[in-house]
Amino acid sequence: MGRIQYFSTVFGELGGMLLFVSPLTLAPLVVALIFREWEMILPMATVPALFFVLGILLNHIPRLGREIRLSSAYSSVALVWLAFALVGCIPFILYSGMTFTDAFFEAMAGWTGTGFTLLTAPQDLPRSLAFWRVYMQWIGGLGVIALTIAVANRSALFQPSYFRSDSRSERILPNVISTGKQIWASYIILTLLAIGLILMARVPLWDAINLGLSGISTGGFIPHSGGILYYHNTLLEFLLIPVMIIGSTPFLIYYTMYRKRKISLFSDGQVKLLLTFILFGALIVIGDLYFLKNYSAFDAIRQGLFMTTAAVSTTGFSNGNIHLYASVTVIFLTMLVFIGGSSGSTAGGVKLSRIALGYRGIIWWFRRAFVRGKVLVPFKFGGHTISNKVAEPELAKNMLVIILAVMTVVAATLIILQIHLIFIGVTELVFDIVSAFSSCGLSTGYVSPTMPFISKWVFIIVMWIGRLEVIPVIVMLLALFKGTD
Repeated sequence: MGRIQYFSTVFGELGGMLLFVSPLTLAPLVVALIFREWEMILPMATVPALFFVLGILLNHIPRLGREIRLSSAYSSVALVWLAFALVGCIPFILYSGMTFTDAFFEAMAGWTGTGFTLLTAPQDLPRSLAFWRVYMQWIGGLGVIALTIAVANRSALFQPSYFRSDSRSERILPNVISTGKQIWASYIILTLLAIGLILMARVPLWDAINLGLSGISTGGFIPHSGGILYYHNTLLEFLLIPVMIIGSTPFLIYYTMYRKRKISLFSDGQVKLLLTFILFGALIVIGDLYFLKNYSAFDAIRQGLFMTTAAVSTTGFSNGNIHLYASVTVIFLTMLVFIGGSSGSTAGGVKLSRIALGYRGIIWWFRRAFVRGKVLVPFKFGGHTISNKVAEPELAKNMLVIILAVMTVVAATLIILQIHLIFIGVTELVFDIVSAFSSCGLSTGYVSPTMPFISKWVFIIVMWIGRLEVIPVIVMLLALFKGTD
């Protein structure tokens, strides 16, 4: 299959996804009408219009290839998030006159659910544009959940019963659209619950809506500069913790609860692992802040619990200055951000399921080293015994993603160190790069409007690669530059 045949299929798949997203992006236009922001009508209408027109054009490209390969499905997934950010940056350019790079950075941070921003005063934005920032994260979170479930359907280890397909079609994006349509009600209900919980802290309704959308999608954008500290509201900080946890737990749990009216939250292994990481991680961070930095007991608990939850859930909310933390604390938080939340949630990172699977795989490999070659050592995962024929390739793919994630972080760090003489420690720089890869948005201070042009593009690429968990982007680049057979 030549490049033209290959990408005719890829662009056709992309067109279908853009058509699906187009009506969803009308919401900020409604906000502009409600608040009578007439100058924002054109910028906000441009997004759904472009999605619709591009979707129609791409959807009518003749499919020159007779088969849809897994590689073409991955390529279309990579291009979808790229197209989202390219179109999503237009309102920032039309209204505020931001450069394309800064606007693209903001949109990529939005669609990937990363809390990084280059805006110095988001509170000065029109409400429709401020809403568009967090709404990108909310739609992107729904898309990531649906994508994760669709990809999990292809695995012999993870088979969500409600979304299992009877066919072996390689078409991932149509499965994403179908899954998204099924789970949207649960997603909206959880968002409304999050908004209601935040309102208990007596913040304005507009802020509660923005924080609810951003929190349940583990995005991190808020409508004010200064982070969560802007509100000076300790109750709000504690109420946001369960919102971040909900967003970083497997969404199939809530869908099951919605369908069966049965609570089964703590029966999932990832939930147990998530809560364990938060609990013991918070104890370590609290201890570091109290003993190493002489924080008061209350401030150590307040920041330690909140920042640990924000790190594990990869939510960009922050109630402290990481730059002031001890290096050992920054390194520990870096590890938590890199691991991230649960597979099937809006959280980023390499995911708890991969860490659990990798740990089981290492133990299994070492057990096999101490027995004779003909002795079969069973591999057990999720309460089931998995055959060696299934376990070997699944473990290999699992470790491949983790290795590629580490290589991406190392490569991005080396590139920035080569081109930019920085006055920030390497530990802090690595933290920000890991935060970008894990779609987190917590920062030690390197990410700012004044960061070098090349650094901005490195972070854009890292956010894109990290949100899609590396493989789709690499497959697309290989198909583009190397070609297909």
